Amino acid sequence: MMFRTAQLILRETNRVLGRTTTSPAFFSRFSTAASSSQKLAGKVAVITGGASGIGKATAAENGAKVIIADVQDDLGRSVAAELGPDAAYTRCDVADEAQVAAAVDLAVERHGHLDVLFNNAGVSGTIRRQDDLASMDLAGFDRVMAVNARAALVGIKHAARVMAPRRRGCVLCTASGAGVLSVPSIPVPPRYIAIVRATAEPLARHGVRVNAISPGAVRTPLMRRVSAEMFLGKSEEELKQIMESDFVIAPEHVAAAAV
Repeated sequence: MMFRTAQLILRETNRVLGRTTTSPAFFSRFSTAASSSQKLAGKVAVITGGASGIGKATAAENGAKVIIADVQDDLGRSVAAELGPDAAYTRCDVADEAQVAAAVDLAVERHGHLDVLFNNAGVSGTIRRQDDLASMDLAGFDRVMAVNARAALVGIKHAARVMAPRRRGCVLCTASGAGVLSVPSIPVPPRYIAIVRATAEPLARHGVRVNAISPGAVRTPLMRRVSAEMFLGKSEEELKQIMESDFVIAPEHVAAAAV
């Protein structure tokens, strides 16, 4: 996703830094999560990566009883405290299957069942040129695959474990627009889509829906770090303008899609 996104953001940056900008009216056609703030009232959800960015926006606006699963302890506890008694934080490294299973079990223990699992946690890995594969860091690749791709399958597995007996439930995976693009240097997003496609049909027989959300550039802390790496040498003001450009959408727009 990110290399292709970088090209698009760079064009946008050129406009932001002296030419024209995309009209904010473009995004006014899309509802925000706020309009769906109680749509999931009474439901039970586990959101991985729920302490910041897209996960936090989704947790804050959906009205469900939420288990925020993350490795950012202070942020996670703070978000849970803000949301009130219907929210709880649990430390969960999604690369560890036992911790994902424990987050699912916590939801069932506290609320009796699980309606939604949002596989949203992710890391960016090292951003490099598409023609720079000879120097690819495979240890970094393995980490990205463990956190982004394998963890999606682990989440689906353990959600199905508790959802299928009830014949109801929804699993969402934050994927990427790069899932439909050829981006050899960032090979994970197509794996998300493949995992979703491979699991959606068999789990549908058990009443469980599996879907992916594939955004482009989103205004999150992760995207800010990636932008700083992609646009090395840009000033803080230039990076700020990139992140605030109309091309980079708000986490709430993705949260609305999740809800």
